[in-house]
Amino acid sequence: MSAARILVADPLSPTGLDILRAGGAEVLDVSSEGRAAVEAAIGDATALLVRSRTQVDAALLALAPKLKVVGRAGVGVDNVDVFEATRRGVLVLNAPNANLLSATEHSLALLLALARQIPAADASMKRGEWDRGRFLGVELQGKTLGVIGFGRIGQKVAVRAQAFEMKVVAYDPWLDQDVAARLNVPLLGIEALLEEADAVTFHVPLTPETKNLLSAERIARMKKGALLVNCARGGVVDEGALLDALESGHLGGAALDVFAQEPPADPRLVGHPKVVATPHIGAQTVEAQERVSSEVARMVLDALAGSYAVSAVNLPFSADASGAGPFLLLGEQLGRLGNALAGGKIESLDVDLRGVPEAFGRAVSLAVAKGALDRALGDTVNYINVEWQARDRGIELVRTLHPRRGETGEQVGLRIKGAEGEFSIGGMLYADRQPRLIRLGTLPLECRLEGHLLLLRTWDKPGVIGKVGTKLGALGVNIADIHLARKDGELDAWTVYRVDQRLTAEMIAELAGLPEVRRVFELDLSRV
Repeated sequence: MSAARILVADPLSPTGLDILRAGGAEVLDVSSEGRAAVEAAIGDATALLVRSRTQVDAALLALAPKLKVVGRAGVGVDNVDVFEATRRGVLVLNAPNANLLSATEHSLALLLALARQIPAADASMKRGEWDRGRFLGVELQGKTLGVIGFGRIGQKVAVRAQAFEMKVVAYDPWLDQDVAARLNVPLLGIEALLEEADAVTFHVPLTPETKNLLSAERIARMKKGALLVNCARGGVVDEGALLDALESGHLGGAALDVFAQEPPADPRLVGHPKVVATPHIGAQTVEAQERVSSEVARMVLDALAGSYAVSAVNLPFSADASGAGPFLLLGEQLGRLGNALAGGKIESLDVDLRGVPEAFGRAVSLAVAKGALDRALGDTVNYINVEWQARDRGIELVRTLHPRRGETGEQVGLRIKGAEGEFSIGGMLYADRQPRLIRLGTLPLECRLEGHLLLLRTWDKPGVIGKVGTKLGALGVNIADIHLARKDGELDAWTVYRVDQRLTAEMIAELAGLPEVRRVFELDLSRV
């Protein structure tokens, strides 16, 4: 297997580059050369590493036919067209944990700087002035801090604000009340929070739901003289409304690290005397840059090696790969087998899961779909884009999950409809966690789902197995094992031969020419 070719488009800590090279990757660093160099080099790249500068848009992705992973060295992926990447089967990673502490501390630093007018006082001193009376600040002790977005950063900010003896309230419609209660932080509605807080800090992503979350109407609900801090994302605060509130004196001040447009095109907000502004440096600490570089480098290498235990923003399921792996393999192999039986254009996939952990349910059904599309699409279909590929082909994917295990263990059933008709098969994981076929239609049949398989549908007559074996021997094909399925009193029978090599079309035609043979299905399960 050739070495991964990783294109580094934005400046990355040397620690991350060293990790990539130690992992055997070929690293091409064009971070100092601009967009044209990225476009020229991306055609051969299997992975792309960016920060916030490079725009990974549809035009750039169209130049990257070999691209498998985009790694964003940071939390947000605003500069990555995740929709287009998903459609193309490109995994998008970020490093959500690396700059938690730096963003937390910058939020508190801005709040303190705003409350005590530190930047203005410093600028005055540098001008040679000594004007103590001009810089009358406010204390944090005894004030109420409203935290909008009470995830990992919001919670860390709350703990540190409590150390300043502030009362903290929070708004987060997705958070369990128990989490906030453990930190002694009441969860309020956003309007109630704005009315109570002396200072408000934002820690939410920019989504259609959070765009202009702090509108003019909501700013009007804030206390007169309240302070505002935004180290989250530009766009969650209506900047025009914020400027009006500062001009009118309704708000006491704002500290901003992020803006709707970066750098800001309109200088009025940044230049306002009641605003403390920094150029999106919440993650700009030595420690955070080392962590983010190392974290994203390791995850890119893991993803290229086939691991899904990474921080992916467009993986359609979240499952611990160490536990899900055997189930995913079972699903893929059943999908491949189902495709071989149904043949041609697939119309529907009905996946029935019994005893499979609920957390793995969606992943296993997608594994079945991936396997079913493998023969037609090969490496162009993966877990990232399999739903798109199925939808584009009009394939109906249905999943049914039963918490109770089957009689012998966790089972996956598949009913597949295609050009050759409708087929039903079933599989399971045995104690060795290896995938097994346990059913063809209504007939019980046990067979390992690996290697080269020949499935023959034959007339149930004496001598059939002998004739098939003789023919295979004459063709130079060695049989590893044989598995039979039949029902007493019926002429229909199935035989599965696991053989040591793939058969040519001519060989299959000779087998199909035997009078006792009704159909021949050939399947290579050695490639996973």
